[in-house]
Amino acid sequence: MFLKFSCIPRTLDFKFEAGTSRGVLTSRKIWWIKAQDPENPDRFGWGEAAPLVKLSLDDLPDFEIQIQEYLEKFQSIDFPNEEKQLLSMIQSLVPSHLPSFRFGLEMAVLDLMQGGRKRFFPNSFYDNKKPIPINGLIWMGEKEFMRQQIDAKISQGFSCIKMKIGAIDFEQELDLLKYIRSEYGNEDLVLRVDANGAFSPAEAMEKLGKLADLDIHSIEQPIRAGQWEEMALLCEKTPLPIALDEELIGVENKPSLLDQIQPQHIILKPTLVGGFLETKDWIAKAEQRQIGWWMTSALESNIGLNAISQLASSYDPTIPQGLGTGQLYYNNLESPLVISNGEIRYDSAIPWEEPS
Repeated sequence: MFLKFSCIPRTLDFKFEAGTSRGVLTSRKIWWIKAQDPENPDRFGWGEAAPLVKLSLDDLPDFEIQIQEYLEKFQSIDFPNEEKQLLSMIQSLVPSHLPSFRFGLEMAVLDLMQGGRKRFFPNSFYDNKKPIPINGLIWMGEKEFMRQQIDAKISQGFSCIKMKIGAIDFEQELDLLKYIRSEYGNEDLVLRVDANGAFSPAEAMEKLGKLADLDIHSIEQPIRAGQWEEMALLCEKTPLPIALDEELIGVENKPSLLDQIQPQHIILKPTLVGGFLETKDWIAKAEQRQIGWWMTSALESNIGLNAISQLASSYDPTIPQGLGTGQLYYNNLESPLVISNGEIRYDSAIPWEEPS
């Protein structure tokens, strides 16, 4: 099938200053991709390319120019109607240094191929309205701001909380975690932490030990990505499970990374690793090695979050996924995605707001 493509840029505005160890976010730029069948112009599919600032390979000053040029070229491509062939073709058409664009193109064409209903493939999240357990995300900031977030997430029914650490004094962060544990035991509340590479290799093991004393479920990316030998040693000696996150970005040889580092878990962000097909490949290789995984968003709009939720649902997850980011923005698209009692679900009674 020959398709017509276009893209719409959008700046999403955060409801608060979203702090990470790499800085504070107040807004982020995304591009919605529209795929249209010229023979049936009333039917179209939507995708989202959302490179994350200072992290995505395609966080590039000329990103929009590049994707516009590719989309124009792709209008002369005869895309197959079968999912596996389609994803394989898109993987070959879009270079690996444009992972979020590849994911956005996959979304748009799959959505169109499935009838333009924002459904990409069979999954119980969309088809059966089966909710997915998610973690509540606690953003970095002043101690009192973080405490307020913690209390709010617990009151909202979350049984798993992920706290970003590494921006304020580590002892203050420990105090916050101790506060949570003084109120809620390990059997009541699962605690995850995400360091975003904030620890140095020299100090990491000591800090991991202090976190382990608080029954932490896992820590994401304790040291900066690219230090495979140091990370492998941490994963071998760690007193609590380590999950690789940024470490996966731009990796061509997945078996080499997994075999050398031997992490306990990996965190999969389809926007950062290159979409549906690449994420599925990571999962297959992780499961072959008995490495755990879960999926998270990378601060996409509800278009991208919907796609990631459906992909996660296709694996029937039982542990909380990181899919609670849709409520971060003032100007996100209205959508059927609803978060309540620590779960995300698809409520088809709520209509989609069309991108514009």
